[in-house]
Amino acid sequence: MNSRLDKRTVNAWAFYDWANSAYPLVITTAIFPMFYEAITTSEVDGVPSDLVTFFGMEFKNTELYSYVASFSFLVVSVISPILSGIADYSDSKKEFLQFFCYFGAISCGSLYFFDVDHLEWSMLPVFTASVGFWGSIVFYNAYLPQIAPPEAHDQISAKGYALGYIGSSILLIANLILIMGFDVDARWAFVSVAVWWVAFAQVTYRRLPRVYAVEREVENRFTKGWRELKKVWKQLKELKTIRRYLISFFVFSMGVQTVMLMATLFAAKEIEWGEDQAKSGLIISVLIIQFVAIGGAYLLSWLSARWGNIKALALTLFIWIGICVIAWFIHTPLEFYFTAGLVGLVMGGIQSLSRSTYSKLVPETKDYASFFSFYDVLEKLGIVIGTFSYGFIEGFTGSMRNSIIALIIFFVLGLFFLYRVPGRAVIEAKSLAND
Repeated sequence: MNSRLDKRTVNAWAFYDWANSAYPLVITTAIFPMFYEAITTSEVDGVPSDLVTFFGMEFKNTELYSYVASFSFLVVSVISPILSGIADYSDSKKEFLQFFCYFGAISCGSLYFFDVDHLEWSMLPVFTASVGFWGSIVFYNAYLPQIAPPEAHDQISAKGYALGYIGSSILLIANLILIMGFDVDARWAFVSVAVWWVAFAQVTYRRLPRVYAVEREVENRFTKGWRELKKVWKQLKELKTIRRYLISFFVFSMGVQTVMLMATLFAAKEIEWGEDQAKSGLIISVLIIQFVAIGGAYLLSWLSARWGNIKALALTLFIWIGICVIAWFIHTPLEFYFTAGLVGLVMGGIQSLSRSTYSKLVPETKDYASFFSFYDVLEKLGIVIGTFSYGFIEGFTGSMRNSIIALIIFFVLGLFFLYRVPGRAVIEAKSLAND
């Protein structure tokens, strides 16, 4: 691990958040969900209908969206060990980071051609964009322990998320000005994400190092990743602190990413917007989340430095539980704005702190990608369960509001398991890993 902190390398690493965060904001949170909900809602005998036909089967539009998201995370969880094995074997993290970046960006641009009359083909780039984004994150996260010492991880991780919120907000606001002020087709926003993501990622690629290049035994690189995950799994039996932390992380990840993916669609369906107020109201909510999240990421970093990572994470989970309880009862735009502010407060913080906490607990090793692949697989499998449960409950009960019950359960269980992590964990993470 690097004990020296190269600020230019760290800044280049963090700047990838500026580049790629255009996808989660514009595509998964703001403009595309509203576009999708509007274009897949029709009128049957003068009554709005949210039912769509997909390969001959009928689904609620948001139910289908959650299933596609769930399947994309399942695919990422399966392929990421293979890819990390290849990357470790050839020291090609940067190349894989670039590939998934370009794959995701091209998919975003392809959403320009979304056609509800050909929904099977139109949902394909929704799926592949998700695979591209999350596939790149596997290799992006694996760089953190190799470019900075553990004591700097909280601050650097928070910096990346903050840059992401600022950069993506700039692009979102620019798109909103064009769409709402100049009547530009919303589809061009999807193209802008592709251009933004690829263009600003070059800053990262120019500076990010290959880290190291060493002789390795000749082996099957396509199965190496799975063998490495098996090795990590065996090591966890001797690493009580990190094992308990990962159990908690797996469970609360089911809730965190599901909220982020489905919040806009929930608001579009369940909040009583006035006439012609829905679009502007949803945009206001998204901006509230974005700008509050900037401060939230740094606030959690500050709290973790004083309380410790585990206590800071516990606070965020308490707040998440409160958010879900509040969401069950809200109906008015003002209530949703307040809830959006709470989501922003903990959204960036919990992602940043989760990542940096894990990076501190990872034992000394040359194969950091394997440990972060394990982390990413757990997160993606959690999201698979979360998004699938959300869509299934809506389809079964007929209301997205009922899906909130599952989210509450995820956060409560996550908090319970987090309390089983030793209280002094992550203060001297490397020496405590075997406690």
